[in-house]
Amino acid sequence: MKQTARFLAVVAAGTLLALPAARGEDRPYTEGHVWTITMVKVKYGMRDTYLNEVLPLRKKIEEGARKEGLLLSSHTLVGDPANQGDFDVMFLQEFKNWAAFDGITAKMDPIVEKIIGPQDKQDQVVVKRAEVREVLGEKAMLELLPK
Repeated sequence: MKQTARFLAVVAAGTLLALPAARGEDRPYTEGHVWTITMVKVKYGMRDTYLNEVLPLRKKIEEGARKEGLLLSSHTLVGDPANQGDFDVMFLQEFKNWAAFDGITAKMDPIVEKIIGPQDKQDQVVVKRAEVREVLGEKAMLELLPK
């Protein structure tokens, strides 16, 4: 009786472990790349000023990250805000997978320091940007590719 119960427990556990794999085959998508999204609200009338300052630096940093194999691509989107609290600039960065984030700060720091300078200079840049923009949110999302 104990052997039967033990056998049934093993079978039940095996069945439960197999369910996620079986369920994955039924999904109508495959997992793509991971994207980071930053949503920024720029003060009214300051968008060009902000973009003239931020885009050249972002371009250099992102090119450095691509050369190091950290970043696949990047995009900047702009549009009118839907309401007073909405963002009008969105930065997207594409990474190969979630593992790309392992140790990314230590890998990105030398790139940023080479382009902007030491930490005190980086802090000055952040403070200056805060005068004309507010970061409303940042997130990382997985791209799903329909089968």
